[in-house]
Amino acid sequence: MGLYSRLPKLAIFDMDGLIFDTERLFMERKNEILRQMGYPAREEDYVKTIGLSGTLLREKLLEIYGPDYPAEEITRRTRASLDDYAEAYGPDVKPGVEELLRWFRDHGVPCCVASSTNRAYVEKFLRLAELDVYFRGYAARDLREDPCGAALCITGGDEVARSKPEPDIFLTACARMGVRPEDALVLEDSENGVRAACAAHIPVICIPDLKQPSPEIAEKAAAVLPSAREVISLFGCV
Repeated sequence: MGLYSRLPKLAIFDMDGLIFDTERLFMERKNEILRQMGYPAREEDYVKTIGLSGTLLREKLLEIYGPDYPAEEITRRTRASLDDYAEAYGPDVKPGVEELLRWFRDHGVPCCVASSTNRAYVEKFLRLAELDVYFRGYAARDLREDPCGAALCITGGDEVARSKPEPDIFLTACARMGVRPEDALVLEDSENGVRAACAAHIPVICIPDLKQPSPEIAEKAAAVLPSAREVISLFGCV
């Protein structure tokens, strides 16, 4: 017996650490640049920033590294290094992700991405990994329409006023797809992502990446799973 008796009307995927194994790669490249510039490079500091963007991210970085920290420069250099890797080798897709995307597609569940990363980067990585086909822009109310050629269903961190743990990005994703929040499902790896989904009143499944959720966060999630593949079993009675 699965956890859910019916399918969601929309599956909302985070990107970094959920679809792609980019969090550790980004951290490794950022730490290399931090050391070059004389800043401490610690995993525990990076973990504190996961799921943040915009003002909240900048405030956290200045809190960790001091008021003179060149946040924009270091982020730009790290992103350029990550882009070079993705262009050369392709983004590393997390276990079970494509299997889950195919399963949702085969069962008529539309999928979108809601990521703290800027929209342009999300689009680029989905195309490089050839996963963009699963996020083509079709109306949730009429799944019979051919999605080919339509815009990708993405909400990026640069498209909302407030970043996770605020609910803006998930509420925007639901509004764009014409789905009520309570009828959607969020897939997240980070604690801030789980908090954001709960604030939006959307059921959320946590698939941890660099950090296991605290007991408080784990209790907020409908389930905490080791990979995307196990999500399918939650719909065992469908």
